[in-house]
Amino acid sequence: MSENGTFTSFETIGGAAIHRIPLEAFPNFWAYVYIIQKNEYCVLIDTGSGTDSSHENLLSGFQQAGIQVSDLTHILLTHAHIDHFGGLSRLRPMTNAKIGVHELDLQTVAHHEARLALIGRRLASFLGETGLADQTWEQIASAYRFSKAIYQSVALDFTFEALGMQLGPFEFIHLPGHCPGHVAIRLDDVVFCGDMVVEGVTPHLSPESINPYGGLDHYLESISRLQHWAKDARLILNGHNEVITDLPAQIEATRQNILRRISKAVDALRKPLTIEEICSAVYGETGGYQQLLVMEKTGAYAEYLYERGMIEITNPDELEQGLPARYRRLREVSESELLPKERAYVFV
Repeated sequence: MSENGTFTSFETIGGAAIHRIPLEAFPNFWAYVYIIQKNEYCVLIDTGSGTDSSHENLLSGFQQAGIQVSDLTHILLTHAHIDHFGGLSRLRPMTNAKIGVHELDLQTVAHHEARLALIGRRLASFLGETGLADQTWEQIASAYRFSKAIYQSVALDFTFEALGMQLGPFEFIHLPGHCPGHVAIRLDDVVFCGDMVVEGVTPHLSPESINPYGGLDHYLESISRLQHWAKDARLILNGHNEVITDLPAQIEATRQNILRRISKAVDALRKPLTIEEICSAVYGETGGYQQLLVMEKTGAYAEYLYERGMIEITNPDELEQGLPARYRRLREVSESELLPKERAYVFV
Protein backbone atom coordinates (compact mmCIF):
# COMPACT_ATOMS: atom_id res chain seq x y z
CA MET A 1 0.00 0.00 0.00
CA SER A 2 1.77 3.15 -1.22
CA GLU A 3 -0.72 5.70 0.10
CA ASN A 4 -2.63 6.31 3.28
CA GLY A 5 -5.54 3.94 3.87
CA THR A 6 -8.43 4.67 6.20
CA PHE A 7 -9.36 3.67 9.72
CA THR A 8 -12.26 1.25 9.31
CA SER A 9 -14.30 -0.97 11.61
CA PHE A 10 -15.84 -4.34 10.80
CA GLU A 11 -17.93 -6.89 12.70
CA THR A 12 -17.73 -10.66 12.44
CA ILE A 13 -20.74 -12.94 12.23
CA GLY A 14 -20.05 -13.82 15.87
CA GLY A 15 -20.25 -10.19 17.00
CA ALA A 16 -16.51 -9.46 17.35
CA ALA A 17 -15.46 -5.86 16.67
CA ILE A 18 -12.48 -5.34 14.34
CA HIS A 19 -10.70 -2.00 13.92
CA ARG A 20 -8.29 -1.59 11.00
CA ILE A 21 -5.50 0.94 11.60
CA PRO A 22 -3.37 2.29 8.71
CA LEU A 23 0.30 2.93 9.54
CA GLU A 24 3.07 4.57 7.56
CA ALA A 25 5.57 1.77 8.22
CA PHE A 26 8.26 3.47 6.12
CA PRO A 27 8.20 6.64 4.01
CA ASN A 28 5.37 6.24 1.46
CA PHE A 29 4.92 2.58 2.44
CA TRP A 30 1.74 1.84 4.39
CA ALA A 31 0.56 -1.18 6.32
CA TYR A 32 -2.52 -2.26 8.26
CA VAL A 33 -2.77 -3.65 11.78
CA TYR A 34 -5.97 -4.82 13.48
CA ILE A 35 -7.49 -4.52 16.96
CA ILE A 36 -10.08 -7.18 17.73
CA GLN A 37 -12.52 -7.26 20.66
CA LYS A 38 -14.23 -10.59 21.29
CA ASN A 39 -15.61 -11.47 24.73
CA GLU A 40 -12.67 -11.25 27.18
CA TYR A 41 -10.14 -10.93 24.34
CA CYS A 42 -8.67 -7.61 23.19
CA VAL A 43 -6.14 -8.55 20.54
CA LEU A 44 -3.74 -6.64 18.31
CA ILE A 45 -2.71 -8.41 15.09
CA ASP A 46 0.70 -7.10 13.99
CA THR A 47 2.34 -3.92 15.26
CA GLY A 48 3.76 -1.91 12.36
CA SER A 49 7.46 -1.19 11.97
CA GLY A 50 8.24 0.81 15.10
CA THR A 51 9.41 3.92 13.23
CA ASP A 52 8.21 7.23 14.68
CA SER A 53 5.47 7.63 12.06
CA SER A 54 4.31 4.03 12.41
CA HIS A 55 4.14 4.24 16.20
CA GLU A 56 2.30 7.57 16.13
CA ASN A 57 -0.23 6.20 13.65
CA LEU A 58 -0.71 3.14 15.85
CA LEU A 59 -1.44 5.19 18.96
CA SER A 60 -3.79 7.41 16.98
CA GLY A 61 -5.64 4.30 15.81
CA PHE A 62 -6.08 3.13 19.38
CA GLN A 63 -7.61 6.51 20.21
CA GLN A 64 -10.01 6.28 17.26
CA ALA A 65 -11.05 2.82 18.40
CA GLY A 66 -11.62 4.09 21.95
CA ILE A 67 -9.20 1.49 23.33
CA GLN A 68 -6.14 1.86 25.56
CA VAL A 69 -2.95 -0.01 24.70
CA SER A 70 -3.05 -1.26 28.28
CA ASP A 71 -6.41 -2.92 27.51
CA LEU A 72 -4.75 -5.46 25.20
CA THR A 73 -4.81 -9.06 26.33
CA HIS A 74 -2.77 -10.46 23.42
CA ILE A 75 -0.54 -9.40 20.53
CA LEU A 76 -0.47 -11.91 17.65
CA LEU A 77 2.06 -11.66 14.82
CA THR A 78 1.25 -12.96 11.35
CA HIS A 79 4.96 -13.13 10.54
CA ALA A 80 8.39 -11.78 11.43
CA HIS A 81 9.00 -9.09 8.83
CA ILE A 82 9.95 -5.74 10.29
CA ASP A 83 6.87 -3.87 9.03
CA HIS A 84 4.71 -6.35 10.97
CA PHE A 85 6.62 -6.89 14.23
CA GLY A 86 9.00 -3.92 14.61
CA GLY A 87 6.53 -1.97 16.75
CA LEU A 88 6.80 -4.49 19.58
CA SER A 89 9.82 -2.74 21.11
CA ARG A 90 7.82 0.43 21.71
CA LEU A 91 4.60 -1.33 22.70
CA ARG A 92 6.06 -3.71 25.27
CA PRO A 93 6.49 -1.06 28.03
CA MET A 94 2.87 0.06 27.49
CA THR A 95 1.07 -3.24 27.93
CA ASN A 96 1.08 -6.57 29.76
CA ALA A 97 -0.46 -8.30 26.74
CA LYS A 98 0.75 -11.83 26.01
CA ILE A 99 2.77 -11.94 22.78
CA GLY A 100 2.67 -14.88 20.38
CA VAL A 101 4.30 -15.88 17.10
CA HIS A 102 4.84 -19.10 15.16
CA GLU A 103 7.81 -21.19 16.28
CA LEU A 104 9.72 -20.65 13.02
CA ASP A 105 9.73 -16.88 13.56
CA LEU A 106 10.56 -16.98 17.27
CA GLN A 107 14.30 -16.33 16.85
CA THR A 108 13.72 -13.27 14.67
CA VAL A 109 11.45 -11.63 17.24
CA ALA A 110 12.90 -12.80 20.55
CA HIS A 111 16.61 -12.93 19.60
CA HIS A 112 16.69 -10.41 16.80
CA GLU A 113 20.33 -9.35 16.97
CA ALA A 114 21.67 -12.90 16.73
CA ARG A 115 19.19 -13.86 14.00
CA LEU A 116 20.07 -10.74 12.01
CA ALA A 117 23.76 -11.66 12.20
CA LEU A 118 23.06 -15.22 11.05
CA ILE A 119 20.76 -14.31 8.17
CA GLY A 120 23.07 -11.44 7.24
CA ARG A 121 25.91 -13.90 6.78
CA ARG A 122 23.75 -16.19 4.64
CA LEU A 123 22.56 -13.21 2.61
CA ALA A 124 26.13 -12.02 2.02
CA SER A 125 27.06 -15.52 0.84
CA PHE A 126 24.10 -15.58 -1.55
CA LEU A 127 24.83 -12.11 -2.95
CA GLY A 128 28.48 -13.04 -3.41
CA GLU A 129 27.35 -15.93 -5.62
CA THR A 130 25.00 -13.91 -7.83
CA GLY A 131 27.63 -12.35 -10.06
CA LEU A 132 27.17 -8.84 -8.68
CA ALA A 133 30.28 -6.70 -8.30
CA ASP A 134 31.70 -6.96 -4.76
CA GLN A 135 31.05 -3.32 -3.92
CA THR A 136 27.46 -3.55 -5.14
CA TRP A 137 26.49 -6.61 -3.13
CA GLU A 138 28.18 -5.25 -0.01
CA GLN A 139 26.09 -2.08 -0.31
CA ILE A 140 22.94 -4.14 -0.81
CA ALA A 141 23.71 -6.40 2.15
CA SER A 142 24.14 -3.38 4.41
CA ALA A 143 20.59 -2.28 3.58
CA TYR A 144 19.33 -5.49 5.18
CA ARG A 145 20.78 -4.48 8.53
CA PHE A 146 18.77 -1.25 8.81
CA SER A 147 16.23 -2.93 11.11
CA LYS A 148 18.88 -3.23 13.85
CA ALA A 149 18.45 0.50 14.50
CA ILE A 150 14.64 0.16 14.77
CA TYR A 151 14.02 -2.97 16.78
CA GLN A 152 15.42 -4.58 19.92
CA SER A 153 14.54 -8.12 20.92
CA VAL A 154 11.30 -8.67 22.86
CA ALA A 155 10.60 -11.81 24.90
CA LEU A 156 7.63 -13.90 23.77
CA ASP A 157 4.99 -15.53 25.93
CA PHE A 158 3.83 -18.36 23.66
CA THR A 159 4.13 -19.91 20.21
CA PHE A 160 1.24 -21.03 18.04
CA GLU A 161 2.10 -24.69 17.46
CA ALA A 162 2.53 -25.15 21.21
CA LEU A 163 -1.09 -24.00 21.62
CA GLY A 164 -2.37 -26.47 19.04
CA MET A 165 -2.82 -23.59 16.54
CA GLN A 166 -5.75 -22.14 18.50
CA LEU A 167 -6.12 -19.40 21.10
CA GLY A 168 -9.68 -19.22 22.38
CA PRO A 169 -11.80 -18.25 19.34
CA PHE A 170 -8.72 -17.54 17.16
CA GLU A 171 -7.53 -20.31 14.80
CA PHE A 172 -4.16 -20.36 13.02
CA ILE A 173 -2.74 -22.04 9.91
CA HIS A 174 0.98 -22.18 9.13
CA LEU A 175 1.73 -20.83 5.64
CA PRO A 176 5.50 -20.71 5.03
CA GLY A 177 7.10 -19.28 1.90
CA HIS A 178 6.92 -15.50 2.19
CA CYS A 179 8.32 -15.91 5.70
CA PRO A 180 9.20 -19.16 7.55
CA GLY A 181 6.67 -18.68 10.34
CA HIS A 182 3.91 -16.91 8.41
CA VAL A 183 0.39 -17.71 9.61
CA ALA A 184 -3.14 -16.71 8.74
CA ILE A 185 -5.53 -16.13 11.63
CA ARG A 186 -9.25 -16.82 11.57
CA LEU A 187 -11.97 -15.42 13.80
CA ASP A 188 -15.54 -16.43 12.95
CA ASP A 189 -16.01 -15.60 9.25
CA VAL A 190 -12.99 -13.27 8.91
CA VAL A 191 -9.43 -14.29 7.99
CA PHE A 192 -6.35 -12.14 8.61
CA CYS A 193 -3.91 -13.28 5.93
CA GLY A 194 -0.88 -11.06 6.56
CA ASP A 195 1.15 -10.82 3.35
CA MET A 196 0.09 -14.10 1.72
CA VAL A 197 -1.67 -12.27 -1.09
CA VAL A 198 -0.73 -8.71 -2.07
CA GLU A 199 -2.64 -6.85 -4.73
CA GLY A 200 -0.83 -6.27 -8.02
CA VAL A 201 2.46 -7.95 -7.06
CA THR A 202 3.77 -11.20 -5.65
CA PRO A 203 4.88 -11.19 -2.00
CA HIS A 204 8.59 -11.13 -1.40
CA LEU A 205 10.39 -14.48 -1.62
CA SER A 206 13.96 -15.49 -0.84
CA PRO A 207 15.77 -18.77 -1.52
CA GLU A 208 15.84 -21.39 1.21
CA SER A 209 19.62 -21.07 1.30
CA ILE A 210 18.98 -17.78 3.11
CA ASN A 211 15.88 -18.66 5.10
CA PRO A 212 14.70 -22.29 5.50
CA TYR A 213 10.95 -22.62 4.92
CA GLY A 214 11.13 -19.69 2.53
CA GLY A 215 11.17 -20.11 -1.23
CA LEU A 216 8.71 -20.53 -4.06
CA ASP A 217 7.81 -24.19 -3.48
CA HIS A 218 6.60 -23.48 0.06
CA TYR A 219 4.77 -20.35 -1.03
CA LEU A 220 2.85 -22.03 -3.85
CA GLU A 221 1.71 -24.81 -1.54
CA SER A 222 0.73 -22.27 1.12
CA ILE A 223 -1.52 -20.19 -1.11
CA SER A 224 -3.31 -23.37 -2.19
CA ARG A 225 -3.79 -24.38 1.45
CA LEU A 226 -5.00 -20.88 2.33
CA GLN A 227 -7.58 -20.95 -0.44
CA HIS A 228 -9.09 -24.20 0.84
CA TRP A 229 -8.82 -23.27 4.54
CA ALA A 230 -10.52 -19.89 4.02
CA LYS A 231 -13.01 -20.95 1.36
CA ASP A 232 -16.10 -20.00 3.38
CA ALA A 233 -14.69 -16.81 4.93
CA ARG A 234 -16.66 -13.63 4.25
CA LEU A 235 -13.75 -11.19 4.49
CA ILE A 236 -10.01 -11.56 3.98
CA LEU A 237 -8.10 -8.76 5.70
CA ASN A 238 -4.44 -8.38 4.77
CA GLY A 239 -1.42 -6.35 5.76
CA HIS A 240 -1.26 -3.79 2.95
CA ASN A 241 -4.36 -3.70 0.72
CA GLU A 242 -8.09 -3.25 0.86
CA VAL A 243 -10.45 -6.06 1.85
CA ILE A 244 -10.28 -9.16 -0.33
CA THR A 245 -13.73 -10.56 -1.08
CA ASP A 246 -12.71 -13.01 -3.85
CA LEU A 247 -9.70 -14.91 -2.52
CA PRO A 248 -9.57 -17.52 -5.34
CA ALA A 249 -9.37 -14.75 -7.95
CA GLN A 250 -6.63 -12.96 -6.01
CA ILE A 251 -4.63 -16.18 -5.63
CA GLU A 252 -5.02 -17.00 -9.32
CA ALA A 253 -3.78 -13.49 -10.22
CA THR A 254 -0.78 -14.10 -7.96
CA ARG A 255 -0.03 -17.44 -9.61
CA GLN A 256 -0.24 -15.85 -13.05
CA ASN A 257 2.12 -13.08 -11.97
CA ILE A 258 4.63 -15.68 -10.75
CA LEU A 259 4.19 -17.65 -13.96
CA ARG A 260 4.99 -14.58 -16.06
CA ARG A 261 8.18 -13.96 -14.09
CA ILE A 262 9.38 -17.56 -14.21
CA SER A 263 8.54 -17.86 -17.91
CA LYS A 264 10.62 -14.76 -18.57
CA ALA A 265 13.54 -16.29 -16.64
CA VAL A 266 13.29 -19.61 -18.49
CA ASP A 267 13.17 -17.81 -21.83
CA ALA A 268 16.33 -15.85 -20.96
CA LEU A 269 18.10 -19.07 -19.93
CA ARG A 270 18.58 -20.22 -23.51
CA LYS A 271 22.18 -19.24 -22.74
CA PRO A 272 24.13 -19.56 -19.47
CA LEU A 273 23.42 -16.70 -17.07
CA THR A 274 24.31 -15.77 -13.50
CA ILE A 275 21.61 -14.89 -10.96
CA GLU A 276 22.40 -11.21 -11.51
CA GLU A 277 21.93 -11.59 -15.28
CA ILE A 278 18.67 -13.53 -14.82
CA CYS A 279 17.46 -10.77 -12.50
CA SER A 280 18.22 -8.09 -15.10
CA ALA A 281 16.36 -10.10 -17.75
CA VAL A 282 13.28 -10.49 -15.54
CA TYR A 283 13.15 -7.17 -13.65
CA GLY A 284 15.33 -4.75 -15.60
CA GLU A 285 17.62 -2.30 -13.86
CA THR A 286 16.96 -1.59 -10.19
CA GLY A 287 18.88 -0.09 -7.30
CA GLY A 288 18.99 0.28 -3.53
CA TYR A 289 16.75 -1.85 -1.34
CA GLN A 290 14.57 -2.77 -4.32
CA GLN A 291 17.59 -4.40 -5.92
CA LEU A 292 18.00 -6.61 -2.86
CA LEU A 293 14.35 -7.66 -3.00
CA VAL A 294 14.34 -8.60 -6.69
CA MET A 295 17.72 -10.35 -6.40
CA GLU A 296 16.32 -12.54 -3.61
CA LYS A 297 13.18 -13.26 -5.65
CA THR A 298 15.31 -14.23 -8.64
CA GLY A 299 17.35 -16.51 -6.40
CA ALA A 300 14.12 -18.17 -5.25
CA TYR A 301 13.02 -18.70 -8.87
CA ALA A 302 16.41 -20.16 -9.89
CA GLU A 303 16.41 -22.46 -6.84
CA TYR A 304 12.90 -23.67 -7.71
CA LEU A 305 13.76 -24.35 -11.37
CA TYR A 306 17.07 -26.03 -10.51
CA GLU A 307 15.61 -28.33 -7.85
CA ARG A 308 12.85 -29.37 -10.26
CA GLY A 309 15.38 -30.30 -12.96
CA MET A 310 14.41 -27.60 -15.46
CA ILE A 311 17.76 -25.79 -15.47
CA GLU A 312 21.37 -26.88 -14.96
CA ILE A 313 24.66 -25.38 -13.80
CA THR A 314 27.01 -25.11 -16.77
CA ASN A 315 30.30 -24.21 -15.02
CA PRO A 316 30.92 -26.62 -12.11
CA ASP A 317 34.72 -26.21 -12.39
CA GLU A 318 34.46 -22.42 -12.06
CA LEU A 319 31.99 -22.88 -9.21
CA GLU A 320 34.59 -24.88 -7.29
CA GLN A 321 37.01 -21.98 -7.73
CA GLY A 322 34.55 -19.56 -6.10
CA LEU A 323 33.09 -18.02 -9.25
CA PRO A 324 29.30 -17.55 -9.55
CA ALA A 325 27.18 -20.34 -10.99
CA ARG A 326 25.84 -19.99 -14.50
CA TYR A 327 22.48 -21.56 -15.20
CA ARG A 328 20.96 -22.71 -18.50
CA ARG A 329 17.66 -24.38 -19.22
CA LEU A 330 17.85 -28.08 -19.98
CA ARG A 331 14.98 -28.17 -22.46
CA GLU A 332 11.89 -26.42 -23.67
CA VAL A 333 9.48 -26.04 -20.76
CA SER A 334 5.74 -25.51 -21.16
CA GLU A 335 3.82 -23.15 -18.91
CA SER A 336 1.82 -26.08 -17.53
CA GLU A 337 5.06 -27.61 -16.21
CA LEU A 338 6.30 -24.49 -14.47
CA LEU A 339 3.75 -24.37 -11.65
CA PRO A 340 2.38 -27.48 -9.92
CA LYS A 341 -1.29 -28.28 -10.14
CA GLU A 342 -3.26 -27.22 -7.08
CA ARG A 343 -3.77 -29.98 -4.55
CA ALA A 344 -6.99 -30.76 -2.75
CA TYR A 345 -6.89 -30.20 1.00
CA VAL A 346 -9.31 -31.26 3.71
CA PHE A 347 -9.34 -29.42 7.04
CA VAL A 348 -11.17 -30.80 10.05
